[in-house]
Amino acid sequence: MNNNQYTVKLNIDLKRERRKDLLLALISGIMFGLAFPPLPFFPLLFAALIPYFIIIEKRNSLSSINRITYFTFFIYTIISGYWVGSWQPEADVFLMIAGSALLFFNPILFLIPSSLYYLAFKSFGRKTALLLFPLFWVTSEYLYSVTDIKFPWLTTGHSLSYFNSFIQIADIIGSFGIGIVVIYINVLFYISYKKFVSGFKISRALYISILLLVVPIIYGVVRTNETKSNALKVKIGVVQPNFNPWQKWEAGNLSDQLELYLSLSNKEIMNGAELIIWPETALPVYLLGGGYENVVQRIHNFCETNNVFLLTGMPHANFYFDSTKAPKDAKKTASGTYYTSYNSILLFQPGSNDVPMYGKIKLVPFGEKVPFIEQVPFLGDLIKWGVGISSWNEGPEQKVFEISPNNKSFRIAGLVCFESIFPRFISDFVINGAELIVVVTNDSWYGDSSGPYQHKEISVLRAIENRRTVVRSANGGISCVIDKYGNTLIDTKMYTRTSFTYEAELNSEITFYTKTANVLPVLSLIASIFVMFAFTINKLKKKIK
Repeated sequence: MNNNQYTVKLNIDLKRERRKDLLLALISGIMFGLAFPPLPFFPLLFAALIPYFIIIEKRNSLSSINRITYFTFFIYTIISGYWVGSWQPEADVFLMIAGSALLFFNPILFLIPSSLYYLAFKSFGRKTALLLFPLFWVTSEYLYSVTDIKFPWLTTGHSLSYFNSFIQIADIIGSFGIGIVVIYINVLFYISYKKFVSGFKISRALYISILLLVVPIIYGVVRTNETKSNALKVKIGVVQPNFNPWQKWEAGNLSDQLELYLSLSNKEIMNGAELIIWPETALPVYLLGGGYENVVQRIHNFCETNNVFLLTGMPHANFYFDSTKAPKDAKKTASGTYYTSYNSILLFQPGSNDVPMYGKIKLVPFGEKVPFIEQVPFLGDLIKWGVGISSWNEGPEQKVFEISPNNKSFRIAGLVCFESIFPRFISDFVINGAELIVVVTNDSWYGDSSGPYQHKEISVLRAIENRRTVVRSANGGISCVIDKYGNTLIDTKMYTRTSFTYEAELNSEITFYTKTANVLPVLSLIASIFVMFAFTINKLKKKIK
């Protein structure tokens, strides 16, 4: 064979190998995507990385590993997160651009575990690198939850909300811990696969992987069949007004919106509701900022007359006429007045004109806050939604609301929309005394896509992690009650105008996970740092030689 023939054969073999790798990467990405709610194929998650591992085990350069990694998880992101740009007829152009950017950015986070895998196999060999891979994986998920560009929506643990018995172990290890277990099962299945194809041997890794799968299920069956306690309960009325999320911000709609809220709320008063919940930004005005005294008084009168508490999402602003007292992140009006604005929750109480407020802390990147706005403040004016909600301030601190209806007394965490995807953040509310978790949200921006269904399912993990009932009030759905075992007790259909009352259980139990929420992610981060350190030392040693 002459050199030209050899080159042609090499090129053909190389192209065939590349096509095979792309097909395997495509399969892996599709398996991940199909495993994520609302699709029902979660069992695929336990083997989704096997095609991916087949590829990266053959590759020796960081760039080749990362290229195939990006492609794999771009497929996953498109299948599971296609909805983030809204793509509705009325959708804001900036929302579409920001959503598209997120679809391309999200796969970059998966380059963290792939890069750490490369460093590990260069330092310790491929087998050790594989065994460390689950820790690298969770390191990337954890880092994605703490940076300014934070969108830990597609974390592995969230994929398994339909596998109720398996995820009960979240009250010990949390959703990040579930991610570690799932990725270890993938690693062990892959090792078993390699052993089998090389010599038809049953590997010990297979038995360990089955054990990792079965033990959580046994634990879950035991927990969900335990004797139910006679816990204190409260009747909660949930209102789902189903307003068009764009039109509700138009001038002149306030009176009609308030009438609808009060009408639906009065219906639930008749059903015995002690606490009424309205969704995120229920009324499109800074209600307590002045000029809406009549509206505020009507709400106070409603609570007083019916002896009911009202927890509602609401825009809120603080104005600083003395600029020396304005915080650093305050914005300036055209008239020169400084102010801070919050996507907040307000609590109206019978017998009191005091209105406790919580300002949303975890803001949606680009949607509610421009990442790194402190370093590039001019971007805040350049990048705004048409409805003007892209420049909220971060709330100053977490707040647990105290409610005392009908001789009862309990404490609740009020979360705004996106905040429900942050495990440790919610556990902090529980540590501070929250006996019930309330989520107010508006998922109607995203139409009848996967987004609202995914958002609801993510709350299943939060309920189990902390053993707290989660009550959701969503503008257009899905409003629901989820018990501490992750069971949906009642829910609404998307895009329906409705309300319901449900007697929700309170709980003061503090789970092991709640007390140790960051332990596993931090240990994974430490392991990742150790690998980077070891790789650097080995590089330096080689240079010295």
